[in-house]
Amino acid sequence: MDGAALEPTILHVDMDAFYASVEVLRDPSLAGKPVIVGGSGDRGVVASCSYEARAFGVRSAMPSARARRMCPAAIFVHGDMSRYVGYSRRIHEVFSSFTPLVEGISLDEAFLDVAGARRLFGPAEHIAALIRERVLDETGLGCSVGVAPSKLLAKLASRHAKPRASRAGIEPGPGVVVVRPGEELAFLHPLDVTELWGVGPATAERLRSRGVRTVADLAAAPVESLVSWLGTASGRHLHDLAWGRDARPVEPERPTKSIGHEETFAVDLVDRGALHREVVRQSDAVATRLREASLAGRTVTVKVRFNDFATITRSRTLPEAVDMAGDVAAVAGALLDGVDAGQGIRLLGVSVSNLAPGGGAHQLTLGDDAPSWTDATRAVDGVRARFGAAAVGPASLVGDEGVAVRRSGDHQWGPGGGSVQ
Repeated sequence: MDGAALEPTILHVDMDAFYASVEVLRDPSLAGKPVIVGGSGDRGVVASCSYEARAFGVRSAMPSARARRMCPAAIFVHGDMSRYVGYSRRIHEVFSSFTPLVEGISLDEAFLDVAGARRLFGPAEHIAALIRERVLDETGLGCSVGVAPSKLLAKLASRHAKPRASRAGIEPGPGVVVVRPGEELAFLHPLDVTELWGVGPATAERLRSRGVRTVADLAAAPVESLVSWLGTASGRHLHDLAWGRDARPVEPERPTKSIGHEETFAVDLVDRGALHREVVRQSDAVATRLREASLAGRTVTVKVRFNDFATITRSRTLPEAVDMAGDVAAVAGALLDGVDAGQGIRLLGVSVSNLAPGGGAHQLTLGDDAPSWTDATRAVDGVRARFGAAAVGPASLVGDEGVAVRRSGDHQWGPGGGSVQ
């Protein structure tokens, strides 16, 4: 067997502090400062933070109020999802210039299979270094790359390639970490069990209560014990991961399963009129994204989180797919009417799933013989494309400051200091 056949060929590329780094590019005065991207209000959530903020213990998904206590000097930036999407496209263009086998996981990370690219670009670790150089040259952003025989190990390797933050300063990471065939368990087993996919806080606590702290401990536990502790699916899955078994291929085509928009409010909403305006806003945002993706969906879901953090969802599946705001809002509004809002609603979300190619979605709100709203909707899309999202919208969203529409990513990480209109 030749040496090339033994090379690891799966790459996991992960951008370094992506949203925060983009904000530093936008405003160079933020360089070297503890920057937090996310909702700045008491109900906000950290989406990303610079390594200077991480040195204080700030992490993604942390409540903003806690992050502010940990790092009082932090500079909060609410962020701009459209800007991050633009950078993501440029980054993925770099990936695709090396291999067509790119599986995007999120805006800032992807798996690549470079087995077919080695003849042109060299060994996988050399390709990883080239990708880092190209991304930096073309976007000004840094990334870390893991190279391994499997997706599991490549993702773990990229984490170990990243910079490290402490109060003493930022220590640059190696940038590229390679796990070669035969070295899998030596790399994997010393790791904390929480580094594995599927081990969240509750699972980690359950494992630690039984003396399982490292991946090696997990591997040593009989699979029957793991099944009794965690259930059949989770127990067997984690047993496989602990032994480095992960045969999943890189899948370039990952179909979108749902499109949604949700929002945490600065104050709990009780008033039905205010809630229905939010439903219209979110339905408009979701329907616009459906049409942009040439998709339509049959299942409309409303997500509600109350002031005590209890969360419920309500769904309805329609006989035909829809991609227009009025259709989505009509179903979402009816679903919301079935929810008791008396205790106050902290978060509201609208999503559409059960997707299929769109372009000819049926208008449900009018009779079959009535004229279609498709042409009018296309006209609205055209106006927005030329003059901006707030140029035109539903009449119920018109206020003193114009049309209060929502774009993808708006209020994604909670509110700022203001209140809901």
